Amino acid sequence: MSTHLPVMLEEVLAVLQPRDGAIYLDATFGGGGYAAAILAAADCTLWALDRDPDAIARGAELAAKYPGRLHLVQTCFGDMLDSLAARGVHALDGVVMDLGVSSFQIDQAERGFSFRHDGPLDMRMGREGATAADLVNTMAERELVTILSDLGEERHARRVARAILRERAVAPITTTARLAEIIRGAVPRDPSGIDGATRSFQALRIAVNDELGEIERGLAAAQALLAPGGRLVVVSFHSLEDRLVKRAMVGAAGRAGTASRHDPAALLPPPAPDFDLLTFRALRPGGAETHANPRARSARLRGLQRRLPMSQGITP
Repeated sequence: MSTHLPVMLEEVLAVLQPRDGAIYLDATFGGGGYAAAILAAADCTLWALDRDPDAIARGAELAAKYPGRLHLVQTCFGDMLDSLAARGVHALDGVVMDLGVSSFQIDQAERGFSFRHDGPLDMRMGREGATAADLVNTMAERELVTILSDLGEERHARRVARAILRERAVAPITTTARLAEIIRGAVPRDPSGIDGATRSFQALRIAVNDELGEIERGLAAAQALLAPGGRLVVVSFHSLEDRLVKRAMVGAAGRAGTASRHDPAALLPPPAPDFDLLTFRALRPGGAETHANPRARSARLRGLQRRLPMSQGITP
């Protein structure tokens, strides 16, 4: 199994509260860190999804350790409703989602996620569909600017896009090292020390894998699958992800704001929400964890619970 550290593991378990006999879903199996901890914490059944076939293959060892309790499925977590229904699972007592790219994918140069390792410009989590190289070598300038600006929050998106178009006219951009060099040459040096290619690489990765659309589908599906008292725990790593998670959870808990006082609908009492927030503010990793695992620094954890019948409230 992985030597990589699952981020905010203690906090995830504290919010999820695994219990014997329950059915859980690790929607983003990755290196199996959360899955292993959940299985060790309670005599429960765990379903685990990942779109990456390498992750599913790595999970065989953990599945052998917990025969009959861990079930691995290769699929996107946005498709969890259909994937689980096909296997007779229609309700869950808890769902964990760890968003973004996994440490395994970052560290494998051949996957093309990182500018720190030269490799083919791929970035596909599921090894299918268009690659990052396809995007940077075929997209119009306007499309590239939109992706870099919206998904990477890159202030110099137009300069980066123009540099990409200029360089791809000389030769196709096929490696992470060449793309990173092009981007660094187009943006000013960041005084904080952040590599100039960071935001653009993030943007391309999100676009290649439709990560934001996947998150929206996954959050809706997870809420639909939760049984009464069931809990959803989500760990995100950048503002775009966390914004979607916060909006979905706040909306599900009926805290998305009220109608205008001039709207006749405001005279009617709002319907009782089906969910309660378990975290009114996002939880952050502690200093000891961020020191031991710098990748945890940007993590945010949020939790949601489906209400019990007859207004029994949140499970203590």
